[in-house]
Amino acid sequence: MRCLKMKRFKQKFRNLKFQKKIITVSMVISLIPIALLGLFAYTKMRSLLIEREETAIQETLHQEVMQLDYKLDSYLSTMNLITWNENIRLALSQKYDSNFEMYLTYRDTIDPLFLTIRSLNTDITAITIYTETYIYPHGNTLRPLTDAQGKKWFEQACSTTSPFFSLSEDGQTIYLICQMHYNYVPYTSIICMTINFESTMLSANNLFQNNYGFLLTDSSGGQMYQYTNLDERYSDSEISLDLLLNDEPSDYITKTETLSNFGWTAFLCRPAHSISAAAINITYVVLAMILLCIVLIFFISTLLSKIIVLPIEKLSSSMEQVEQGNYEIEIFSNSTDEIGQLICSFKKMVYTLNNLVNEVLLSKIRQQKYEIEILQSQINPHFLYNSLSLINSKAIIAGQNDISQMARLLSTFYRTMLNKGQQITTIASELENTKSYIAIQQMMHSQSFDVIYDIDNSILDYSIPNLLIQPLAENAIIHGLDHRELPGKAILSVSCYQENQDIFFKIMDNGCGMSEEECSQILTKSSNGYGVKNVHQRIQLYYGADYGLTFHSTKGMGTYVLVKINTSLNKE
Repeated sequence: MRCLKMKRFKQKFRNLKFQKKIITVSMVISLIPIALLGLFAYTKMRSLLIEREETAIQETLHQEVMQLDYKLDSYLSTMNLITWNENIRLALSQKYDSNFEMYLTYRDTIDPLFLTIRSLNTDITAITIYTETYIYPHGNTLRPLTDAQGKKWFEQACSTTSPFFSLSEDGQTIYLICQMHYNYVPYTSIICMTINFESTMLSANNLFQNNYGFLLTDSSGGQMYQYTNLDERYSDSEISLDLLLNDEPSDYITKTETLSNFGWTAFLCRPAHSISAAAINITYVVLAMILLCIVLIFFISTLLSKIIVLPIEKLSSSMEQVEQGNYEIEIFSNSTDEIGQLICSFKKMVYTLNNLVNEVLLSKIRQQKYEIEILQSQINPHFLYNSLSLINSKAIIAGQNDISQMARLLSTFYRTMLNKGQQITTIASELENTKSYIAIQQMMHSQSFDVIYDIDNSILDYSIPNLLIQPLAENAIIHGLDHRELPGKAILSVSCYQENQDIFFKIMDNGCGMSEEECSQILTKSSNGYGVKNVHQRIQLYYGADYGLTFHSTKGMGTYVLVKINTSLNKE
């Protein structure tokens, strides 16, 4: 009897209209998981949300530690700026013949630097140099070394040349202390940078709206800073180091993290009741939303029948995109009916077609484009050579050796660059082309930079694509050395060596450098000239995706690019 009823039910369901089938199936499929989700949310949401709140506490503490690390690093950088300043060293170590010379030193060397530092970092309230040199005291800026002997940090400052922090007795001020470095000068000078510690820790006072405590300890475990903001239930509690480390109550959730460079430890704690209360409130909201969803499902399921046409519309739209040449389409179907099979077959066809276009047609087009670019640069090369030879002869007759050298270098540069119309050259020819270009740039820059070559002569006969190294040297000069701001001579370094079956070229400069964002985008951004992106694409075209360019740069210090190719083109 039951089997008969089941058969009748199945037959009746099969005889339903397709739209009613969709409505019935949608209701069943939707109500079952929602009912299970409601039960699961009721029993598990509390623990899950508490874990989420704990993660939020840890992330908040991590952000605060990173910000504090950054501030302390900036103070150390400022201190290094002073301790390694040659003008300051000279001002403190030299002997003065008159008070007027000391006044000029105060006015032109010491005061401008200290005023600039304090204007750029308002947390620094004072900078004082305690010294035993010949220069007279100058307000709070220059004081005799004897004035510092009563400070609690004096003995440590005399025994080390590394900078360190020292907290004031009232905890409102922190001192950054460092002894200056002298070469062959028997004087002691100590720099004391006074920092408003309350201002430095201001962000720790706004981590949450309420109900939290923040504690900072130094590397030896001593308390440096504390801030609490608790509601009435915990307003009489004292969040101390002993409470957190030795006798932590279950009413609090505590997270810790150590500052990366200083060994300081930060503690962040919150009352457990505030977290659980938020979890309960969110649980009620989620349960209410689930009930609302159950009500809405009935009305939404009546519209599901219209969705049956969506796969056909998506298929039609995808066909139009393919017709327009766009093979990067996303089309899915979970059904196994005729429409689903058609979509799957179409998807496989587009995928195969896309692979053929990318691997065959586009690769050939790119290669032909590079060949055309190189061929275009070889229009009437003999006319160029003859013109440069004539210029060279005229320059020799006129005694203009610089003009003659420039003409010879240009002739060598264009001869090796054009390479008789061939795309493949030797490493020796490519380096000759690069050296000619760099020599021309040195003349154009009035020898303002030096060049260092470190070449493995055993790999000079290997074949490589033409014009791989010269564009990188050009990029290093124009975008690196030309914008160098640091003192000293600009240097360009070109080296090449072999590791196993791979050959590496390294072009390095000590120019202006780039930020991490600029360095990460250099191989993706567009360029109007024959830039590094073009070189990278050509290398991958010849050798594959495992080869190409890798950039490393430090802002203000310099950049180097590593070129990795393979010996697969064989040895000539």
